[in-house]
Amino acid sequence: MKHRLKIIKNRSDIGAGTRGSDMGIDALEIAAINRENDFFHRHPFIDVPTHNETIYDKVNNTFAKRINFVAEQCERVCEVTAMVLQHKHFPLVISGDHSSALGTLAGIKSAFPEKTIGAIWMDAHADLHTPLSSPSGNVHGMPLAAALGYDNEKYAVNAISKDTSDSWNQIKALGGEGPKLKPEHLIYFGLRSTEEAEDRTIEEHQIRTYPVHEVRHRTIQTCVAEVLESLSEVDVIYITFDVDSLDCDLISSGTGTPVSKGFDPEEIITLIKGFMASEKVSCLEVCEINPLLDEKGNKMAETAFDIIDALF
Repeated sequence: MKHRLKIIKNRSDIGAGTRGSDMGIDALEIAAINRENDFFHRHPFIDVPTHNETIYDKVNNTFAKRINFVAEQCERVCEVTAMVLQHKHFPLVISGDHSSALGTLAGIKSAFPEKTIGAIWMDAHADLHTPLSSPSGNVHGMPLAAALGYDNEKYAVNAISKDTSDSWNQIKALGGEGPKLKPEHLIYFGLRSTEEAEDRTIEEHQIRTYPVHEVRHRTIQTCVAEVLESLSEVDVIYITFDVDSLDCDLISSGTGTPVSKGFDPEEIITLIKGFMASEKVSCLEVCEINPLLDEKGNKMAETAFDIIDALF
């Protein structure tokens, strides 16, 4: 990491199916206080305004809930991320739900319009749905499809309104027209909870996935080297760390969609440090900490903070 760290605090949780991830940043800061660690005082930060009050609105669109507000939130994240990068800082984006990752990717593209982006997606879920294919209508399951420019028409199970379609096209166009990412420049780590439409998309576009068991069998070092080689043609790398890539049985259920048999914290640290050894890594995002769902007090936030502190 060549540039000074700047924290982007995005407390939005309107893209999730369960409320509470908007409190993830506060939970991280409490974890730091309890560790007597001044991390959040050492680094400058920007607070991104949110639309969290819209959770009280009646949801009229069950196929892409609050998508118009998610589009506006992603635009805010896009603008802030681009500004931080243009000022030659390294953005650590701490978000509520994962829908904002589209805003972050769009911000990187906006800052570097001529550069090719690679994405390392550490997540139990593929986030490849669209309003046409989503079984839940939660937009935090859609950011990668938007970044790749997919509509999933061939996997459509929902009939969406013109307003929803317009908001979806607005999201896809953030940071500049066209896809922000090519499928060959997307790599998953920890993927283990997907739907058929996502599986077929991954297979169709030959998107590389590294399941937990493969990383352990082949070693982290081997997988990291392989990934950096496969991304050798990209100019900048974005890493997103959804805490549900961690093993919820080992840590806690303090995230919106916990899944068993994930990574342990040391594996996440070693993976991200391995990727960050490449000077191409230009942004890290951490998301989906939900202290309201944590059956072990503040365990998920404490674990996530320990990971962040070890990295920086």
